[in-house]
Amino acid sequence: MTHSPSLNTQPSDLQAQADVQVLVARARAAQHIANGYDQARVDELVAAAGWAIIEPTRNRALAELAVADTGIGNVEDKVRKNYRKTFGLLRDLQGAKSVGVIAQDPATGITEIARPVGVVCAITPSTNPAATPANKIINALKGRNAVIVAPSPKGWATSARLLEHIHAEFDRIGAPRDLVQLLPAPISKAATYALMAACDLVVATGSQANVRAAYASGTPAFGVGAGNVAGIVDETADLALAAERILRSKTFDNATSCSSENSLVLLDAVRAPALAALQAHGAVLLTAAQKQQLKAVMWPDGKLSQAVIGQNATVVAQRAGLLDVAALQPRILLVEEDGVGEDHPFSGEKLCPVLTLYGAASFDAAIALVERIYTFQGAGHSVGLHSALPERALRLGLELPVSRVIVDQAHCIATGGSFDNGLPFSLSMGCGTWGKNNFSENMNYRHYLNITRISRPIAERMPSEEAIFGSYFAKFGRA
Repeated sequence: MTHSPSLNTQPSDLQAQADVQVLVARARAAQHIANGYDQARVDELVAAAGWAIIEPTRNRALAELAVADTGIGNVEDKVRKNYRKTFGLLRDLQGAKSVGVIAQDPATGITEIARPVGVVCAITPSTNPAATPANKIINALKGRNAVIVAPSPKGWATSARLLEHIHAEFDRIGAPRDLVQLLPAPISKAATYALMAACDLVVATGSQANVRAAYASGTPAFGVGAGNVAGIVDETADLALAAERILRSKTFDNATSCSSENSLVLLDAVRAPALAALQAHGAVLLTAAQKQQLKAVMWPDGKLSQAVIGQNATVVAQRAGLLDVAALQPRILLVEEDGVGEDHPFSGEKLCPVLTLYGAASFDAAIALVERIYTFQGAGHSVGLHSALPERALRLGLELPVSRVIVDQAHCIATGGSFDNGLPFSLSMGCGTWGKNNFSENMNYRHYLNITRISRPIAERMPSEEAIFGSYFAKFGRA
């Protein structure tokens, strides 16, 4: 079904379309100005938008507002996320060419010229109402684009505060405020769909419903797949380090990230010591009865409950009536599972500090199990590995439907780029065709560019038929 705003006939929908047209017209006028900027001026825009969220007082206020309004995550981790993800992105963009000629190859005769895409529609989630808009805004500005943010209703006030800060920085440097705008409250589906249809590019992060709507909008779109990350701990892993990394990842911002582990496969040879290491870092293993009690609260009607999303493990335990567990002040809750699929909801994404434990007799069995999990949910995203054997990471990359293999790292911190790995800093990770996406890398500034290529003549390079077909003919003959 196509979510086309032109099909809506309700007065409120028509008004939403009219309001959006005004925003887009202003954005196009501002983008026309930015189109004349040189690289130095563009990089001033980028720095201004970055400082708008990184400045310590603003950063903390945005984090506090995000938690107060959405009820999701925790302030200190959002402060860290706002800073690290934005500062890392600024590092990635420093010195990157995005205006005029960005590459020349004498061997091919090809010259590449960066051009803006125009006006970007940025769909952003309630889990990151400051960090994700900032990431998309900065990338869009790097390409001399205008951007209009369509936040989740719960995250609107935080995004609005962020834009106030960006506009204040733009005023300092004399840049047009209309380069960065926000859908007015109250956020409606009609307005969001109208914005998708009216812009030149949609970048959608959040629910799969929003991603599908972006793809159906008629506008070129980048969307992300569903999260449901699994991790593997094998018999060669440093169990103490693995446990620390897993707990650090699973507790960050109360596991609201799509990159947080939801399942952990422990090889049988190290199951007992690996479990002990997790418990030493504050994990609490639930009994079978406690697991059922938790299940009833997490999926009361077959759908993940808002009561647990983005809450810490103690609150989740309290809301499940597990008061003895809550009294232990757990960092995460562990549940054991052996099934996968709709009848086993703990095999899916949970968006809270609940981690599902599986066992596997061998590494081959672990791979097969993770593939089953991703067939149910999470295909294309990422897999974690804690192992001393480099060849096992290569096997995962060759055999599993994943776009990233994260080795010996805190997964949710590493997969979106980190200062100690080479992935680009991003809050939007493509999941390839496995996750029904049209890209499989971390989204970056180049996704916000059109590239014009000049082709000049070079010396002819035409091989002989023997060079192309020689080995084929030698093996199979010519006829």
